[in-house]
Amino acid sequence: WGLYHWARTANPFTLKLGDNVSSVWDNYLTTASIDWSVSGVLDTTVVSGLAGKNCQPKSGRVEVCNRSYGNNGWLGIAQIWVNGNHIAQGVVKMNDTYFNTATYNTTGWRSLVMCQEVGHTFGLAHQDEDFNNSPIVPHTCMDYFVPGASEWVGPNQHDYDQLETMYTHLDSATTVGASS
Repeated sequence: WGLYHWARTANPFTLKLGDNVSSVWDNYLTTASIDWSVSGVLDTTVVSGLAGKNCQPKSGRVEVCNRSYGNNGWLGIAQIWVNGNHIAQGVVKMNDTYFNTATYNTTGWRSLVMCQEVGHTFGLAHQDEDFNNSPIVPHTCMDYFVPGASEWVGPNQHDYDQLETMYTHLDSATTVGASS
């Protein structure tokens, strides 16, 4: 994810997460928002979604959506639009084609993927892309691993430390909440 980050003039800053998800996903979005807001530089708030049926981005915020996107190889995907190194808008899409199956319709998978894709819209990359489930690696939603069925998976201290590093400097203008 390179050096991408939201431009802002103060910390902590508050980023709106537009709720375009069905009731099945509401708790996962709310919990991801609460978990990421533990960061000292970033707060998120869940607000009414503006993305419409096709999950269109809106400037200055992240729209979060779910629908059946097909058997395309991804459970969830995050997209950001940038101006230089600054994130200007983002979307998160949860793929119900997979989550409507017994394998992925679990607390573990839903919380992992929601948390991870929202984390990407802040500019975070994966910590570990090995599915080895090593006990040495402190699991985080920014890992690739197979969660337990009822396991809640959120950020860990390394994720919060990364955000602190990424958002140490302030900018002269903001892309947070900015409209085009």
